[in-house]
Amino acid sequence: MHAKLPRRVLGSTGLEVSVLGFGASPLGSVFEEINEADGIAAVHEAFRLGINVFDTSPFYGATKSETVLGKALKDLPREQIVVCTKVGRYGPELFDFSAERITASVAESLARLQTPYIDLLQCHDIEFAPLDQIVNETLPALARLKERGLVRFVGITGLPLGVFPYVLDRAPPGAVDVVLSYCHYSLNDTSLAGLVPYLRAKGLGVISASPLSMGLLTKQGPPSWHPAPPEVKAACAAAASHCAAQGVDISSLALKFALRNPDIATTLVGMASVEVVRANVESALAALGAGGGDAAGGTSEAAGAELRALAEVERILAPARDVTWPSGRPENSGLPF
Repeated sequence: MHAKLPRRVLGSTGLEVSVLGFGASPLGSVFEEINEADGIAAVHEAFRLGINVFDTSPFYGATKSETVLGKALKDLPREQIVVCTKVGRYGPELFDFSAERITASVAESLARLQTPYIDLLQCHDIEFAPLDQIVNETLPALARLKERGLVRFVGITGLPLGVFPYVLDRAPPGAVDVVLSYCHYSLNDTSLAGLVPYLRAKGLGVISASPLSMGLLTKQGPPSWHPAPPEVKAACAAAASHCAAQGVDISSLALKFALRNPDIATTLVGMASVEVVRANVESALAALGAGGGDAAGGTSEAAGAELRALAEVERILAPARDVTWPSGRPENSGLPF
């Protein structure tokens, strides 16, 4: 695998980021227990294969993800890496977006990540906060951290798309550089595309995460706690069954679909092993015609099978298209976008 993983510019930041980003939540053993050495090896292999974006949070594994990622990154050239972490969420029901906690949280993350600065610091799942607090207290605190050189760029993350324009329309220009959306650019839900023109007009970079919809678009199916409504789970299960019958990996199909949108700078995928890293990079190269095959994904025969499967999957998923689920405070879940 010698092809170069393509990069895109992240909004107005000037950062050139790999189209595939390393989602480090699995390093915190949030899905299954991992061996720390295997996780570190995965990070090193990702960098070797051209991934330069590494995204974590103190929430993932109660700081374990940041700690393991920090051990891995200390052996890599810092200036060639985009390190992203978050503030504000520290447990399933533990949120604190106060200026005091944000400032302390950054100091803690810097120590765990073993780095003097964070490239992209993001407010984590802002729908769980009073959004006016994000505008009036959290973002000004992050601006002060930027002035001190501890943070280069600021982002906001969340599930309901309406929280983004609410904050961005009220925050000063330049207060936010990047938006991270998850579960809204995938085979079953492309609603993020409707918000992209607004975000681009503001010069913001766009990051997408969970292109497999938190496990919905996998052959094994989602975890039992998955919040999607029954009709979404049923449609995704039917799509996965169809792919399996055609000899097509629905996860690879879904990842390739997500990576082809040029308006999304990078798509984050959770990884914790060398094997998963290699498989995801191979899918990324195939999706963008950079791996020696064609843009549909590999050899002509395999690409044809994937194109046929994709058409049928889109038909199967159509009744549940863009159906999402509530997240955060009730007043934040139904905001327009």
